[in-house]
Amino acid sequence: MDEWFLGDLKLQSRLILGTGRYRSLQEMRICHENAETEMVTVALRRIPVEADGQPGLVDFIDTRKITLLANTSGAYTGKEALRLASLALELEMKFLKIEVMGEQKTLLPDPVETLNAVKMIRSELGNRLFLMVYTSDDPVMALKLKESGADAIMPAGSPIGSGRGIANPENILMIRELLGKETRMIIDAGIGSPSDAAIAMELGADAVLLNTAVAAADNAPQMASAMKHGVVAGRMAYLAGRIPRKRFATASSPL
Repeated sequence: MDEWFLGDLKLQSRLILGTGRYRSLQEMRICHENAETEMVTVALRRIPVEADGQPGLVDFIDTRKITLLANTSGAYTGKEALRLASLALELEMKFLKIEVMGEQKTLLPDPVETLNAVKMIRSELGNRLFLMVYTSDDPVMALKLKESGADAIMPAGSPIGSGRGIANPENILMIRELLGKETRMIIDAGIGSPSDAAIAMELGADAVLLNTAVAAADNAPQMASAMKHGVVAGRMAYLAGRIPRKRFATASSPL
């Protein structure tokens, strides 16, 4: 795999995993190992501010190999996201996923409050956090978020936990082109299978973030391994350059 960067963080793996919905924290750790992930997302609301002597979520993450991506899951306004961003700084975390929900049924982001969150965090906290912003697959909103200070744009492939894969590949392609190579695009949400992850990478994503597809699989550790290979295959295919789609056949044997 070709190495890549998020800010000054060098990575080899292009698969980012979550930390929720696993049957046990032990299983979560095994999945992280099988996926060979180098970054996992952790909801700030799940990180205890004070230790109670009992092992917690972070104790089951190998932070020697894995960077924590704090997220503002549970926030419904820009102000809530700002408060959680401040907590991330207090915990000496450098990477923040901004996630501001619009409502409960679709779990799609509120575009107005997400944009407000980026502006408020940049205004109040400066550039002390690397901002990775969860958004819809709207190309215009993706561009506005970039212009407001987002370091990475994370469009949803489809609603969180839906397993529907990439619902609108044309929009993802437009976002890729509008962002340019200097801004990271990470597909976040909706991935259900390794083939979905491969398609996301073939569309030009720099990485894929997923959780439910692994955590809720019948055999989560095995699915974690499968996702790793799906991401690798998709990235290799993107770099190799696929043949164009044609209406009619082209003979594969020489004339």
